[in-house]
Amino acid sequence: MSDYIIGVTGGVASGKTTVTRLFEARGVEVADADVAARDAVARGSDGLAEVVDVFGKDVLDASGDLDRAAMRARVFGDVDARRRLEAIIHPRVRRYLQSRCAAAGGPYVLAAIPLLAEGGGRDAYPWLDRILVVDVPTDVQRQRLVERDGIDDALAQRMIQAQATRAQRLGLADDVIVNDGGLGALPSHVAALDRRYRQLAG
Repeated sequence: MSDYIIGVTGGVASGKTTVTRLFEARGVEVADADVAARDAVARGSDGLAEVVDVFGKDVLDASGDLDRAAMRARVFGDVDARRRLEAIIHPRVRRYLQSRCAAAGGPYVLAAIPLLAEGGGRDAYPWLDRILVVDVPTDVQRQRLVERDGIDDALAQRMIQAQATRAQRLGLADDVIVNDGGLGALPSHVAALDRRYRQLAG
Protein backbone atom coordinates (compact mmCIF):
# COMPACT_ATOMS: atom_id res chain seq x y z
CA MET A 1 0.00 0.00 0.00
CA SER A 2 1.27 3.49 -0.92
CA ASP A 3 0.75 6.12 1.75
CA TYR A 4 2.19 8.94 -0.39
CA ILE A 5 0.07 10.12 -3.32
CA ILE A 6 1.09 12.58 -6.04
CA GLY A 7 -1.60 14.14 -8.23
CA VAL A 8 -0.49 14.79 -11.82
CA THR A 9 -2.38 17.28 -13.96
CA GLY A 10 -1.96 19.55 -16.96
CA GLY A 11 -3.90 21.04 -19.84
CA VAL A 12 -4.83 19.23 -23.03
CA ALA A 13 -1.75 18.33 -25.13
CA SER A 14 0.62 19.26 -22.31
CA GLY A 15 2.33 15.85 -22.26
CA LYS A 16 0.78 14.37 -19.09
CA THR A 17 0.55 10.87 -20.56
CA THR A 18 4.19 10.91 -21.65
CA VAL A 19 5.23 12.02 -18.15
CA THR A 20 3.18 9.35 -16.37
CA ARG A 21 4.58 6.66 -18.71
CA LEU A 22 8.10 7.72 -17.75
CA PHE A 23 7.20 7.33 -14.08
CA GLU A 24 5.68 3.91 -14.85
CA ALA A 25 8.94 2.89 -16.54
CA ARG A 26 10.61 3.61 -13.19
CA GLY A 27 8.26 1.20 -11.41
CA VAL A 28 5.71 3.74 -10.15
CA GLU A 29 2.03 2.79 -10.27
CA VAL A 30 -0.39 5.22 -11.92
CA ALA A 31 -4.12 5.46 -11.22
CA ASP A 32 -5.69 7.14 -14.25
CA ALA A 33 -8.77 9.37 -14.06
CA ASP A 34 -9.48 8.81 -17.78
CA VAL A 35 -9.80 5.06 -17.13
CA ALA A 36 -11.99 5.82 -14.11
CA ALA A 37 -14.21 8.13 -16.18
CA ARG A 38 -14.74 5.41 -18.83
CA ASP A 39 -15.56 2.84 -16.14
CA ALA A 40 -17.99 5.28 -14.48
CA VAL A 41 -20.26 5.22 -17.54
CA ALA A 42 -19.54 1.72 -18.88
CA ARG A 43 -22.45 -0.31 -20.21
CA GLY A 44 -24.49 -1.70 -17.32
CA SER A 45 -23.10 0.76 -14.77
CA ASP A 46 -25.25 2.87 -12.47
CA GLY A 47 -23.34 5.88 -13.82
CA LEU A 48 -24.56 5.24 -17.36
CA ALA A 49 -28.10 4.70 -16.07
CA GLU A 50 -27.92 8.12 -14.39
CA VAL A 51 -26.59 9.75 -17.57
CA VAL A 52 -29.56 8.30 -19.50
CA ASP A 53 -31.97 9.53 -16.80
CA VAL A 54 -30.57 13.05 -17.08
CA PHE A 55 -29.90 13.34 -20.84
CA GLY A 56 -32.20 10.78 -22.46
CA LYS A 57 -31.65 7.59 -24.45
CA ASP A 58 -30.30 9.43 -27.48
CA VAL A 59 -26.89 9.58 -25.73
CA LEU A 60 -26.55 5.81 -26.34
CA ASP A 61 -25.20 4.24 -29.51
CA ALA A 62 -26.77 1.24 -31.25
CA SER A 63 -25.01 -1.24 -28.95
CA GLY A 64 -26.16 0.47 -25.74
CA ASP A 65 -22.83 2.12 -24.91
CA LEU A 66 -22.46 5.83 -24.28
CA ASP A 67 -22.07 7.61 -27.62
CA ARG A 68 -19.05 9.65 -26.56
CA ALA A 69 -18.91 11.80 -29.70
CA ALA A 70 -22.59 12.74 -29.33
CA MET A 71 -22.14 13.41 -25.62
CA ARG A 72 -19.09 15.60 -26.25
CA ALA A 73 -20.98 17.59 -28.87
CA ARG A 74 -23.89 18.01 -26.47
CA VAL A 75 -21.89 19.32 -23.49
CA PHE A 76 -19.09 21.16 -25.30
CA GLY A 77 -20.99 24.40 -25.80
CA ASP A 78 -23.44 24.01 -22.92
CA VAL A 79 -21.97 24.81 -19.50
CA ASP A 80 -25.07 23.61 -17.62
CA ALA A 81 -25.08 20.26 -19.43
CA ARG A 82 -21.37 19.83 -18.81
CA ARG A 83 -21.82 20.50 -15.08
CA ARG A 84 -24.65 17.97 -14.88
CA LEU A 85 -22.48 15.35 -16.57
CA GLU A 86 -19.53 16.16 -14.30
CA ALA A 87 -21.77 15.84 -11.23
CA ILE A 88 -22.41 12.23 -12.27
CA ILE A 89 -18.85 11.31 -13.27
CA HIS A 90 -16.51 13.21 -10.94
CA PRO A 91 -17.58 11.64 -7.60
CA ARG A 92 -17.20 8.16 -9.12
CA VAL A 93 -13.77 9.07 -10.50
CA ARG A 94 -12.62 10.32 -7.09
CA ARG A 95 -13.75 7.12 -5.36
CA TYR A 96 -12.03 4.95 -7.98
CA LEU A 97 -8.76 6.89 -7.76
CA GLN A 98 -8.66 6.87 -3.98
CA SER A 99 -9.32 3.12 -3.91
CA ARG A 100 -6.66 2.39 -6.58
CA CYS A 101 -4.09 4.58 -4.83
CA ALA A 102 -4.76 2.92 -1.47
CA ALA A 103 -4.19 -0.51 -3.03
CA ALA A 104 -1.03 0.44 -4.97
CA GLY A 105 2.38 -0.90 -4.05
CA GLY A 106 5.65 1.00 -3.88
CA PRO A 107 6.74 3.97 -1.81
CA TYR A 108 4.43 6.36 -3.66
CA VAL A 109 1.74 6.35 -6.34
CA LEU A 110 0.60 8.82 -9.01
CA ALA A 111 -3.02 9.82 -9.56
CA ALA A 112 -3.30 11.18 -13.12
CA ILE A 113 -6.16 13.72 -12.99
CA PRO A 114 -6.38 15.88 -16.16
CA LEU A 115 -9.33 17.91 -14.79
CA LEU A 116 -7.95 18.39 -11.27
CA ALA A 117 -8.34 22.19 -11.35
CA GLU A 118 -11.80 21.96 -12.94
CA GLY A 119 -12.92 19.19 -10.57
CA GLY A 120 -12.39 21.02 -7.30
CA GLY A 121 -8.62 20.96 -6.83
CA ARG A 122 -7.31 20.21 -3.34
CA ASP A 123 -10.78 20.59 -1.81
CA ALA A 124 -12.07 17.67 -3.89
CA TYR A 125 -8.88 15.62 -3.43
CA PRO A 126 -7.71 16.30 0.14
CA TRP A 127 -5.86 12.95 0.19
CA LEU A 128 -3.23 14.13 -2.34
CA ASP A 129 0.13 14.79 -0.66
CA ARG A 130 1.56 16.79 -3.57
CA ILE A 131 0.47 18.04 -6.98
CA LEU A 132 2.68 17.93 -10.08
CA VAL A 133 1.62 20.16 -12.97
CA VAL A 134 2.85 19.44 -16.50
CA ASP A 135 2.90 22.96 -17.89
CA VAL A 136 3.08 24.22 -21.45
CA PRO A 137 2.47 27.67 -23.02
CA THR A 138 -0.94 27.96 -24.65
CA ASP A 139 0.51 28.66 -28.11
CA VAL A 140 2.44 25.38 -27.92
CA GLN A 141 -0.73 23.58 -26.72
CA ARG A 142 -2.68 24.97 -29.67
CA GLN A 143 0.00 23.96 -32.18
CA ARG A 144 0.20 20.42 -30.75
CA LEU A 145 -3.58 20.02 -30.86
CA VAL A 146 -3.75 21.11 -34.50
CA GLU A 147 -0.98 18.65 -35.44
CA ARG A 148 -2.09 15.77 -33.20
CA ASP A 149 -5.85 15.84 -33.82
CA GLY A 150 -5.93 17.29 -37.33
CA ILE A 151 -8.23 20.12 -36.26
CA ASP A 152 -8.25 23.80 -37.15
CA ASP A 153 -6.80 26.54 -34.98
CA ALA A 154 -10.21 27.87 -33.89
CA LEU A 155 -11.35 24.50 -32.50
CA ALA A 156 -8.01 24.00 -30.76
CA GLN A 157 -8.43 27.39 -29.11
CA ARG A 158 -11.97 26.55 -27.95
CA MET A 159 -10.75 23.26 -26.46
CA ILE A 160 -8.08 25.11 -24.48
CA GLN A 161 -10.54 27.78 -23.33
CA ALA A 162 -12.98 25.10 -22.10
CA GLN A 163 -10.39 24.01 -19.51
CA ALA A 164 -8.98 25.76 -16.46
CA THR A 165 -6.45 28.48 -17.21
CA ARG A 166 -2.73 27.87 -17.06
CA ALA A 167 -2.57 30.15 -14.00
CA GLN A 168 -5.30 28.16 -12.21
CA ARG A 169 -3.39 24.91 -12.72
CA LEU A 170 -0.07 26.42 -11.66
CA GLY A 171 -1.79 27.77 -8.54
CA LEU A 172 -2.24 24.15 -7.40
CA ALA A 173 1.33 23.07 -8.09
CA ASP A 174 3.91 21.86 -5.62
CA ASP A 175 6.09 20.75 -8.54
CA VAL A 176 6.13 21.78 -12.21
CA ILE A 177 7.55 20.18 -15.34
CA VAL A 178 7.67 22.74 -18.17
CA ASN A 179 7.21 20.63 -21.30
CA ASP A 180 7.71 23.22 -24.04
CA GLY A 181 10.63 21.55 -25.80
CA GLY A 182 11.37 18.14 -27.23
CA LEU A 183 10.77 14.87 -25.44
CA GLY A 184 14.47 14.46 -24.73
CA ALA A 185 14.39 16.68 -21.64
CA LEU A 186 11.55 14.84 -19.90
CA PRO A 187 13.37 11.71 -18.63
CA SER A 188 15.85 13.73 -16.56
CA HIS A 189 13.03 15.83 -15.06
CA VAL A 190 11.10 12.68 -14.15
CA ALA A 191 14.21 10.98 -12.71
CA ALA A 192 14.87 13.97 -10.43
CA LEU A 193 11.25 14.06 -9.23
CA ASP A 194 11.22 10.29 -8.72
CA ARG A 195 14.24 10.59 -6.40
CA ARG A 196 12.61 13.44 -4.54
CA TYR A 197 9.26 11.66 -4.13
CA ARG A 198 10.95 8.49 -2.86
CA GLN A 199 12.74 10.58 -0.22
CA LEU A 200 9.53 12.39 0.77
CA ALA A 201 7.57 9.14 0.93
CA GLY A 202 10.25 7.58 3.11
